[in-house]
This record gives sequence, structure tokens and C-alpha cells, in this order.
Amino acid sequence: MSQTSAETIYLKDYTPFGWTVEEVHLTFALHPTKTRVKSRIRFVPNPDVPPQEFFLHGENLTLISAAIDGATIPPKITPKGLTADVPVGPFVWESEVEISPETNTALEGLYMSNGMYCTQCEAEGFRKITYYPDRPDVMSTFTVRVEGSEPVLLSNGNKGDAGTGFAEWHDPWPKPAYLFALVAGDLVNHPDNFKTQSGRDVELNIWVRKGDEDKCAFGMQALKASMTWDEEVYGREYDLDIFNIVAVDDFNMGAMENKGLNIFNSSCVLASPETSTDDNFERIEAIIAHEYFHNWTGNRITCRDWFQLCLKEGLTVYRDSQFTSDLRSAPVKRISDVIDLRGRQFREDGGPLAHPVRPESFVEINNFYTATVYEKGAEVIGMLKRLVGDEDYYKALDLYFTRHDGDAATIEDWLNVFEEVTGRNLKRFKRWYSSAGTPRLTVTDKFKDGRYTLTFKQETPPTPGQPQKKPRVIPIAVGLLGPNGDEVQPTTLLEMTKRQQSFSFEGLASKPVASILRDFSAPVVLEHERSNAERAFLLAHDTDPFNKWEAGQALRRASLIASVTTGAAPDTAFLDAVVRVARDDSLDPAFRALVLQPIGQDDLAATLHAQGHTPDPQAIYDASETMAQSLAQELADSLPRLYADTTVDGPFVPDATGAGKRALNGRILYMLTRMDGGAQARAQFKTADNMTLKLAALNALLGQDTGTDEAENFFQLWKGDRLVMDKWFAAQVALAKPEKAADVAEALTAHPLFTPKNPNRFRAVFGALTMNHAGFHHSSGRGYALLADWLIKLDALNPQTTARMCTAFQTFARYDDTRRSLAKAQLTRILSTNDLSRDTTEMVTRILEG
Repeated sequence: MSQTSAETIYLKDYTPFGWTVEEVHLTFALHPTKTRVKSRIRFVPNPDVPPQEFFLHGENLTLISAAIDGATIPPKITPKGLTADVPVGPFVWESEVEISPETNTALEGLYMSNGMYCTQCEAEGFRKITYYPDRPDVMSTFTVRVEGSEPVLLSNGNKGDAGTGFAEWHDPWPKPAYLFALVAGDLVNHPDNFKTQSGRDVELNIWVRKGDEDKCAFGMQALKASMTWDEEVYGREYDLDIFNIVAVDDFNMGAMENKGLNIFNSSCVLASPETSTDDNFERIEAIIAHEYFHNWTGNRITCRDWFQLCLKEGLTVYRDSQFTSDLRSAPVKRISDVIDLRGRQFREDGGPLAHPVRPESFVEINNFYTATVYEKGAEVIGMLKRLVGDEDYYKALDLYFTRHDGDAATIEDWLNVFEEVTGRNLKRFKRWYSSAGTPRLTVTDKFKDGRYTLTFKQETPPTPGQPQKKPRVIPIAVGLLGPNGDEVQPTTLLEMTKRQQSFSFEGLASKPVASILRDFSAPVVLEHERSNAERAFLLAHDTDPFNKWEAGQALRRASLIASVTTGAAPDTAFLDAVVRVARDDSLDPAFRALVLQPIGQDDLAATLHAQGHTPDPQAIYDASETMAQSLAQELADSLPRLYADTTVDGPFVPDATGAGKRALNGRILYMLTRMDGGAQARAQFKTADNMTLKLAALNALLGQDTGTDEAENFFQLWKGDRLVMDKWFAAQVALAKPEKAADVAEALTAHPLFTPKNPNRFRAVFGALTMNHAGFHHSSGRGYALLADWLIKLDALNPQTTARMCTAFQTFARYDDTRRSLAKAQLTRILSTNDLSRDTTEMVTRILEG
């Protein structure tokens, strides 16, 4: 059983720190196991805060010395930090500690990745570097000296003095400790520069290990595009003389926005046509933008406490989504975001891990870097923008940046600027931040004497700790289509504020077909009784790309549910409608690819559960396979032509046009492989000159339980590239037949290139296993047991990654008695592990008690 104290932290208990920090000076003498960190910090009493005990956070530190105003003191050390008697007025704190980066496998604080020193301090990693008030509302300027034999020594801010064995850095902008960064290693840079809108020159660098220099150009292009976009759309200019990005192999997150020194998981910055897919390129572009946009929405304005995490993350996710929409296809981006939201956040909202966008309490803050905080937080920003309009949105943002620059702000600060700009009362809208769960929006309609009336009713199911829900403000974008497919009412935004509300449209010649929740205007579940004929009509005629796609999804979902529950054959209306879209060359290829994309099997399980059924993962898998085979057969005569027409000639360019065609080409190849025994996929595998085509061919073959030779060929070709090998590991597990998935995963854990110490490699195997829905939830319980075995091992090394991987169990209660019992036994086994981390203890406990 866990030996770690599980103290619950509450939003209501927030109190400011009793001192301000005027300046911080740090000196690092780097050593793999005996790094010395000297700190000199000037504290000034905060006159607005009642007297309190002086406490500095610190964990896993060996204190060498401590002094106040030059006089040595004996502080009282606790497992969480230290206390000391301090003067009534301002004073200078000095300390020296020793830490061991090489043995820090948690990848939090200062650690080593293949000989490179690097840091990760969000959320509470700085306390593992030195004693400090490690909280986001304590902000100060930092001056850092790094001493070491490594050729490259980096930290936040602008360059200072440098020489043999040392480098100094100064960050003039006050920041909290979680934004501190240090990197030291044998690195090479991919340099460039950027001239800001005011004419300032900024030095840009992407730092990588030798051998990765050829994978930096796209990342640099994305960085410069981000800087330009933020100036043009939000009026935000970069504020330092240099911007550095470093690629690190061992990293728990995707990337980190440390001021002026962004540290990236290598998979989120390194790219080349030979080693990266179109999806990789788009993801890299979005993550680079996200971390850069944090410079203002996260760094210049940070969050007062970790309960306000959505203030910086939700807003920045929304901004990076805008960026991708502007650079690529806005409809495709919106559909992709909703697929991700439903697959991750709706699942979170519907289970034991449900929590508000702004939680009220936590035990371990690392467990709240969730889809709810990030993706739902972004949806809340999007709804607010819809309600107030573009003009007032940007006015409010300008006021927010002006008023709170240099602040540690709150959700109240954020909403106040909108209330001032618009004159609106946002008290009810604020419920989106405080109430967990996904609202279910039921709609009925009525037509009489030229009046068409839509009646909506909203209800949010109970969630842990919140049995009763008040109605929320829901923006509902609606358009109306006439019998011939013409739009008789363009998109209109309805603002629902009550539990039940009706809206009418006058002067209509005949009953229209309503296109409701256009562009997915609110993160809700829409329940609307429709016939398959209406759905097919919307798929054919709706002018809103999202609802056009949604109509196809509804047809597919209804057919699959019928197949699972009654054994019905795939619905011909769905097959006919999707075939028409697939053959329609006037439509965006990326959109057509999304229409052909299967519904996630976990998503179907959630739908069945919501409808009162007990989901059977194997039955869902079988129905999905039957549907895919039927669709391939319906398109059989068109597949060769569609494959040829979507083949992109010429050099690989990772732009939206080429990516869209390759996405559709990959969908066609997957279906074609069902019909030709894999002949075309094998031919493509042999001739492919880029990773998108190579991996699409391998996936198509593995999906048909073949491709063993190609998988071995792929391994021999790319075994020296760690990021490509992650793809190789993941593909074999994700595409394995359900009865084989756990065995394939277990075999791969014995592979010489598998290591649990690298989060990317661990997620490649076990993330893929949990995404293989019928495989992970196999009736034997093999998937549950294997994951539990490895989570127990991993927790001793890396609690953060362990806790996040535990979320695979969050839906276990929706399944049959046998699966529930098997999963619960594994969760109980994890929880009974000696010295289990606080991170994992909290996560497993919430899942079991939910």
C-alpha cells in the first residue's frame, strides 16, 4: 500500500505567499550524481498578507548550507521542504543543495536524458532542484549561471557572459519557478532569425543531438509561422532577444513553454518526410505553435494557482486550434478536434475521473493535466467567442493582456474583462468552469402554419461530488434546409439559458430539415430523433461541413448499434450515402477521408452504455469489421480509380493539400487491401519514398493480420531511428487481432529496444494496447493483467506516466460482470503495491471509488 501522505488541496483554502521575491540568482555546478545548486533570493514581506510561517518547498534535496543575510542558520527540514526563523523586514536567503540528475528517472526537476541535462518543472518540479516557494503566484526575475563541461549550456532569457565551462543567462520578465529551464549537452543548433512587427531582431535556434540536424527545418518554419500569426491575429510580439527550442528524448509531456527555452519531446519537433507522417507534421506544427503562444497566455500572464490551469491551457489550446485552422482546413480541423474531444474528454466526463474545467480540489496536480482542462477548456473559450462575437472577443483579449500583464490571474479576472467590454453578465456562463459532466441536449420540433419551432431540453448527468446540475448557457448554431436541399435559414446562433427553451422561425413554405449544433457550437451530446432518410439528406446537402460529416457518423453509428444489439446487417442507406461521398471528387479529400474513418470502438461502447446496454467489446469489434468489409465491397469497383486519383506525384510536401489527398489515399488503400489480398499495399510499401505512404501500407497489411515480412523489413530499415521505432512498436499492438493483442504487447516488452524508462516507448506499446479496444478488454483479462504488471514496475521509475496510463481503466464499470471483476482485481493489486506513488494512488483510488 502507498506510504505517501495523500493531503487534499482545496481551491477555497488559497492564501497568498507571505513574501514577494524580488530577484533570484542560481548557480549550477553540473555533475551526473552530485550537481550543486547555489541560490541567492531576495525576499520582501508582503504587506497585504497576514504573518505566516516562512516555508520553502524542497524534495529529494541534500542541504549543504543555508544562510540569511550572510549568517549561517539551522533550518528545520521536513519531507516537503524547510522552515526557518526570518527577519521582519526584507532579507536575502542563500542555500546550497546537492542533487543527482542521473538517478532521477521520474523526469521531473533536473534529470539526464542520454547524457543531456534537462529540466521539467511544471507543475512542481522546481522544488526538486532547490528550496523555493514553488507556486505559480510567486514570480521573480532569474539570473542563472551554468557551469559544466558540456559544449552547450542553456537557460531562460537573454544571453549573459559566457566562457570556457560556463554560461550566464538573465530573464528580465518575472516568472514563476515552474517556467524555469536548464539544458546542457553536446548539441548542435539549427539557426534562423525573426524580425518582429516593431523591427526587433530575434535569434532562433532548435537544438538537437548530432545526427538530427536534418529534422529541424519544418519545426523552424512552424515557429516563424506562429510568431507571425500571433502578431497578426492577437497583436502579440515576442519579448526577448533569443528563442531556443531543445529536443529531448525522455520527456513526460509533449513540450514545455519555459520562457525563451522551450523543451520539447523529440517526437514533437523532429520531422522529415522519410521518418514522419502527415499527422506528425501537423501535430508538430500545432505543438510548436501552442508552446510559443504560451509566451503571452501562460508566461506573461500565468495562473494564480493550479486550480486555474485551464486559464492558460484552455486559452492556448484554443489559440493553437485557430492557428491550424487558418493554415490548413478549418472544417477538417474542427471535425478532428471533435473526434478527439469525444474520444477523450467525453469519456473522462462520463466516468469516475470527471471533474470541472476548474477543479475544486486535488491530491496530485499532475493528475489534472487532462482533456477536460485542455480540450474542454478550449471549447469553453470557443463558446464565449461565439456568444460575444469576434470584435468583442479581441477587444476583451486586448484588455486582458493590458490589465494582467505580469500577473498570476484567475478565471474571475478572465471573465471580468469580457463583462466590461460587452456589458454581459457571465455568472451563468461561468458554470462551464465549475460544473463537471457533458450536458445532454434533447431536441424536438414542430411545424405549423409556416412556423417551425425547436424545443431544447438540457440535462447533465451526476458526476462524482456533483449530483445536481444547474442549467448552463449553451450556444446552439442552427441552419434550416428546404426539401430541395437549399438553405432557407442561414446559420443563426440561439442562446439557451434555461433547462427547457423553445425557438421559432417564421414564414417558411414547408417543414424544413434542421441542421443543429453547426460547427459543433457547444460540447454537448445532441439527442435528436431522426430517420435515416433525414441523415442521408443532410450528408448530401448540408452546407455546414461539420454537420455534413456528423450526419454520416449518425448513419454509421445507428447501423453499428443495430448490428451489435440485434445482429442486423449494415444499413444500405449508410453504405449508399458514404459511397456517394467517397466518389464525389468535388469534396475536399481530407473531408472524404474523415467520412470514411471508422467510429472508435470505445466511442461505440460509450454510446451503447448510455442507451442502457452492456457493451460487448468483441461484438463491437465484429460489427465494425463487418461494416468495414461491406463498405469495401460497395466501393470495390471504384477503389482502383480512387486510389490512382488520390496518389500524390512529385516530392513530398507536408501541406494541407497533399496531406488531405494522402489521407484519403490511405483510407482507400485500407479498403483495397481487404479486396486484393494486400497486393497494392505490398507494392506501395516497396516503392514509398515517405513515411506517410510507407506506414499506411504497413498498417493496411497488419490490419488484415498479414505483413509479417514488411514489419521485419521496416524494422531493419529504421531500427536506428528511435522515433520511427515508436511507430513500429505501436502499429503491431494497435492493429493486432483482439485475441492476440496482449500477447503481441508482451512479446514486444522483451524486445531489446523496449525500455520503460522512455515514456514514448512505453506509450507506444501500452498506449496502443489500451487503444485496441477489444484486445485490452478481452474476456480473458490478459490485457488488464499485463498493463497492471507494467504499471507497478513503472510507478517506481516514473509516477507521472504511470498515473496517466491508469486512465485506461476508467471505463471498466461499463462492462459485464466478468470484465468488471477482472479489471477491479488488477486495480486493487496496483493499489496494494508497497510505496505506491501519490500520483498513482490518487488516480487508482478515484477510479475504484467512482
